[in-house]
Amino acid sequence: MRYAPILHQQQGMTLHSIVQAVPEGLGRPRKKYNIQTGVIICGIRHISPEMSNKLADLTVAFQEQGRVRLRPGGGRRGLPAKKFEEAFGRVLRQQHQLHPCTPARPSAPESIHQAIHLCGAHRIGHCVRLIEDGDLLNYVNDHRIPIEVPPLSNVQTKAVKRIGDHPIRLFYDLGLRVTVNTDNRLMTNTSVSKEYLTIHEELGFSLDEIKEIIIMGFKSAFLPYAIKRAMLAEVVEELKAFKPKSLESKREQL
Repeated sequence: MRYAPILHQQQGMTLHSIVQAVPEGLGRPRKKYNIQTGVIICGIRHISPEMSNKLADLTVAFQEQGRVRLRPGGGRRGLPAKKFEEAFGRVLRQQHQLHPCTPARPSAPESIHQAIHLCGAHRIGHCVRLIEDGDLLNYVNDHRIPIEVPPLSNVQTKAVKRIGDHPIRLFYDLGLRVTVNTDNRLMTNTSVSKEYLTIHEELGFSLDEIKEIIIMGFKSAFLPYAIKRAMLAEVVEELKAFKPKSLESKREQL
């Protein structure tokens, strides 16, 4: 569950009560349906550093109640990841079990560098121009830093001209820990299934390769190791038993 608390302060709600309510609400379906949930608190890049620091402190305070994480959000032009350096530093100093994650500007390897080396991010969004910096690409690969790739959103926002130009194929072939995401479902009119179908049809990903990407996604989850290991075992068995439907049938569903 990813949201920005500062956008939910109507009717006198405080940041504390907002951040407290979400993990409590998620606790009910977690128990009822035996699913894993987490919370990513979004700061907004144009807000004051003081507010970012408040959100960082709330992230630490509520971590035990709902696996709460911190992430910058909002527009990126002229607002680099390093703007959140102090807030991420507060998180990392106070609670080593927290995992910062940040979307890097698709157009700038420097933004990826800032997210990793200044903000301590453990997962990076977009990264479509990581190929321009070989040393940084190798660092991301060697340290198994997951990259969250939303192919259709990257086309929509013109980070790449067309889906055939997207570097996700190269990233995968080089061995990076690639995960496929939607970025947002509403504005791009997409789903994770649609994204997988797109990279299959347009970039030649086979079913076995897509299964591997799915597994990499679960490996990249911000969960305790024991829980993640058990979940991975279930996922691997489910993928082994998977029988694909025809592409025409799948298109109709999407």
